[in-house]
Amino acid sequence: MREKPGTVKLLSGGNPQIAKADGDAPVQAYIAAMPGWKADVGRKLDALITRSVPGVLKAVKWNSPFYGVEGNGWFVSFHVLTRYVKVTFFRGTELRPVPPGGTPKSKEARWIDIYEDKPIDEALLTNWMEQAAKLPGWVP
Repeated sequence: MREKPGTVKLLSGGNPQIAKADGDAPVQAYIAAMPGWKADVGRKLDALITRSVPGVLKAVKWNSPFYGVEGNGWFVSFHVLTRYVKVTFFRGTELRPVPPGGTPKSKEARWIDIYEDKPIDEALLTNWMEQAAKLPGWVP
C-alpha cells in the first residue's frame, strides 16, 4: 500500500518520521503527526518550552524535536513511544530536583515519561526548562 502524499510515516511506538531540519516548521510537523493524545502533549511541551525560554532554537534530529540556546547547544528533546512521551534533559543530573528517569548508561541525561492518564506538572517542567536552558547544552 502506498502512502498518500503529505502523510508522515509513524515508526516504532508511533514516533513520527520527520526529516532532519532546523526551525519551528519541522517541529510543528512532528507535533502534528504525533498520534492521538500525544499530539496534545507535544503542543503543550512546545508551548511550555517556548514560553520558558525566549528565543529558543528548534530542530528535528533523529526523529525527535530538539530545543536549544544559540551558542550553548541543545538542552531538551522529546520522543514518542508506545504508551508515553519521553522528555529528555541532556544535563538532567544538574537539575533540581533531578528528573526521575535514568540508567548507569545514560550518563548526565535524565528524563520524565508523560502518560495519557497522568496530569503534567507544568510548574515542575517549567522549572526544569528554565534551569536546563542555562546549562551548557549537548552539541552533536
